[in-house]
Amino acid sequence: MGSQCGNSDLVVRVVSRRTVAPPPRPRELIPLTTWDVSFLSADYIQKGLLYPPPPAGLVDRLEAALAKALEHYYPVAGRFATTEQVGDGGCSVCIDCDGQGVDILHAVAEGVSVADAFPPDADVPRLVQSLFPLDGAVNHDGHHLPLFTVQVTELADGVFLGFAYNHALSDGTALWGFLNAWAGICRSGDKEEFEFQPPLLERWSPDGRLPLVLPFPSLDGLIERGLSPPPLRERMLHFSPESLAALKERARQELLAAGDEAGAAAVTRFQALSSLVWRCVTRARRLPAEQTVVCRAAINNRPRLRPQLPHHYFGNAIYAISTEAVSAGELLERGHGWAAAAVGRAVAGHTDAGIRARVAAWMDKPVLYTLRYFDPAGVMMGSSPRFDMYGCDFGWGKPLAARSGRANKSDGKASLYPARDGGGGIDAELVLLPDNMARLEQDQEFWAAVTPDKKP
Repeated sequence: MGSQCGNSDLVVRVVSRRTVAPPPRPRELIPLTTWDVSFLSADYIQKGLLYPPPPAGLVDRLEAALAKALEHYYPVAGRFATTEQVGDGGCSVCIDCDGQGVDILHAVAEGVSVADAFPPDADVPRLVQSLFPLDGAVNHDGHHLPLFTVQVTELADGVFLGFAYNHALSDGTALWGFLNAWAGICRSGDKEEFEFQPPLLERWSPDGRLPLVLPFPSLDGLIERGLSPPPLRERMLHFSPESLAALKERARQELLAAGDEAGAAAVTRFQALSSLVWRCVTRARRLPAEQTVVCRAAINNRPRLRPQLPHHYFGNAIYAISTEAVSAGELLERGHGWAAAAVGRAVAGHTDAGIRARVAAWMDKPVLYTLRYFDPAGVMMGSSPRFDMYGCDFGWGKPLAARSGRANKSDGKASLYPARDGGGGIDAELVLLPDNMARLEQDQEFWAAVTPDKKP
């Protein structure tokens, strides 16, 4: 039941599997929305955290706390169910909340040290992929697979918690809310009750029409598998608060010099970092000057809707927004400030009206997202440095590092994490084809902004 790591001498061996269920409650069916259903052909989310050596009885403690967390987050322990709508030939998908349970896998990585798996300022080793469960599963598999599985892997001098979480169940905002609630319950133990904001489990649709009826008798024919990308290189890059401030100021000064006072006033650290990644990756790819390129970013719809969706809304409420298209030659000529402002215009233009229009367009022509929708000439900024990853202290210390698995990756994907030391730094997980990464490593503009990282 083991899986091979990158080094033939290093093996991750699963030694036990436990199913954890919430306390019994009445069965409930929660309908999926357009935002949820669109992810059914994509991979599970794979995110994980490295910790110092754990205390004895770790898996027992995690299991007990998880059962308590699932009392509030009981949809996580459900399964998907598709129901044919008699009369119109369509179907609906819901979460069947019947306490089916989630899995905890206990694994041992024999001979693997923290230094093996988390080297600073180097490629992320292939063996990290072995620290995540449900590799290759797509979200539609939640009809029969757990919607959440954690693999607790003991390393020689630490422990890694690898989470596989069904993206059709919710987005990253809701996922990290769940993980932090679980961690807080585990951390408090029997001493006191951990207080947290319970999730809002009622699903929301702009037109109020739920359940969502899809114009297909089933979704089986729309689910694509085996769309794995070619071999990729992956690096974790640290950007200190000072480096981000310098990137922002450079963009601001360029915009002021070009007479764009509004763009200069609105520029953010996120825009400046996105500009750096977009321009430098485009240069590393050596695209034809006339090749059209865009920068995309995952964005939270909750605060942009009117009225707003609460932050604790449990479900998907995200879209990928895009800058205006520009030729590769123009992007490099126009400079850092222009690209940062282009990202800013895309963010500012993502309004309540635009969100509702996109929902209506999806209803007219439903689409399930897969890797084939990734733009080989563009870049995609995913995840968020606002996610409280390092708040997930289960009771024996805060995480030492955050990583992700093989899922949902393609050339030009950058996932942003908060820096472990706080203070406003950002860690970027950048994935590129080997030749593109090799050329990026020679890009002086890019590496002048990267801050040398420290060991976990």
